[in-house]
Amino acid sequence: MIGLFLITHATYGESLIQCACHVLNKRPLQIAQLGVSLQDDPLDLLPLARDMLQLVDTGEGVLIMTDLYGATPSNIATKLLAPGYIAGLAGVNLPMLLRALTYRDKGMETLITRAIAGGRDGVLNIMDH
Repeated sequence: MIGLFLITHATYGESLIQCACHVLNKRPLQIAQLGVSLQDDPLDLLPLARDMLQLVDTGEGVLIMTDLYGATPSNIATKLLAPGYIAGLAGVNLPMLLRALTYRDKGMETLITRAIAGGRDGVLNIMDH
């Protein structure tokens, strides 16, 4: 199973995981999060991020999800990527996370495609439905 690692601002990642636990009625395996605070030095967090990455990596790869491309959490994630093994997505939301949890046993390419679709398709105008 592909591991999931959220690197986000403050407590956003943990909040997403807690919401997923509520929806799924259980804590998913192989998932971790690192919250980045305003006072954190990204260079100090990089070794911690590498250690946390190892916690969710069982040999099938890891998908890192971050909240905002170009921001500090995303920049930390970028330093961890390894083509074909450790992938990264920006713009994580609850639909993206739930989709990632559903498809992480289908291979990295399928996981990425489905997670992006889940995140995108989860944004809609509820007045139209």
